[in-house]
Amino acid sequence: MMQPGAIDHEIPDSPYLVPFDGSFSVASAATAPPPDAATEQESKAEVREELRAVVDDIADLQRRLYATDHHAILLVFQAMDAAGKDSTIRAVTTGVNPAGFQVYSFKAPSKNELDHDFLWRTARRLPERGRIGVFNRSYYEEVLVVRVHPGFLAGQRLPRLPRLPDLPGLWEERYASIRDHELHIARNGTVVLKFWLNVSQEEQARRFLRRIDRPDKNWKFNSGDMAEREHWDAYMEAYEDALNATSRHHAPWYAIPADDKPFMRLTVARIVRDQLAALNLKYPRLPEDERAQLELHRAMLEAQLGEAEA
Repeated sequence: MMQPGAIDHEIPDSPYLVPFDGSFSVASAATAPPPDAATEQESKAEVREELRAVVDDIADLQRRLYATDHHAILLVFQAMDAAGKDSTIRAVTTGVNPAGFQVYSFKAPSKNELDHDFLWRTARRLPERGRIGVFNRSYYEEVLVVRVHPGFLAGQRLPRLPRLPDLPGLWEERYASIRDHELHIARNGTVVLKFWLNVSQEEQARRFLRRIDRPDKNWKFNSGDMAEREHWDAYMEAYEDALNATSRHHAPWYAIPADDKPFMRLTVARIVRDQLAALNLKYPRLPEDERAQLELHRAMLEAQLGEAEA
């Protein structure tokens, strides 16, 4: 899918690409793989095998990205608790040169971060050219968690704190800021891919139960996660509005079914692989004069080796 405007490369097409026309519906978005996924992949072992192959492709393409040094890749992950963000990030980046990617997880903002605009703390962590950056949660928290819990706004020291009836205007302003921010970084070579891992409320409950039942997973259970389940409908409304407002050619959203973790990881990995491939990355070719210098160095090294072996 070739895109106009800020970018000159294709973006990966997918049944999970959130449309750019504001027509996305959470109620219609799949949380489970399509019915024929089981016939396409005969077993989870085959899914894992394909994932390894796709990750190998990503590792190779990342080396080219690093050598070319013209683009950066930003992968943004958002989801409800227990959707599998951490494991998906780990699965997709395993095997990639650690020097070539960086992962940042954004929790509640610090006092210093609250003394700046809401985009400041993530802008400081944008990947350099040649690298893949991963945001585990992001600036989108400001139109998701903060929207569901507007009381957080009191701690943000805003010069203009809107009253409750006027809050929709604040979210629209933040959507506009996010769109402008993503357009700016896209114009300057950062390729943005955003993934909403769409887990169902029922599957989340099953995963919470596993965290309670398994001693090795107890540490992952947070009673606060149960409190957030009470706001499920509000979160779904916030996600729907945010994705519709900010899925654009230069920064697309993908709503990935998350009830089946192997399928989810493979789907994300394919999109990342396809996006890197679409950049047509090639190792830099040296100018003729520098290539000639290489041949001189080759001759010198071969002569030295010949003398040592004589």
